[in-house]
Amino acid sequence: MRIAGIILLVLGLIGIIAFGIQAIQESESVSFLGIDIVASSANWTPVIISGVVLIIGLVMMSFANKQTA
Repeated sequence: MRIAGIILLVLGLIGIIAFGIQAIQESESVSFLGIDIVASSANWTPVIISGVVLIIGLVMMSFANKQTA
């Protein structure tokens, strides 16, 4: 279970980084009265799913540590 947790943790982290960069690049900024206004047209669902996978990996790792202790 610990190895599966590590795999999920790594996949979630890679997903957050990859999809986060993609989402940030899809944002548009407009300058209005000297203020930069940013509007994002990105799909944030993959970032959220990657975050959930990361959290599940952390929970699995901590659960595996409690079982062995």
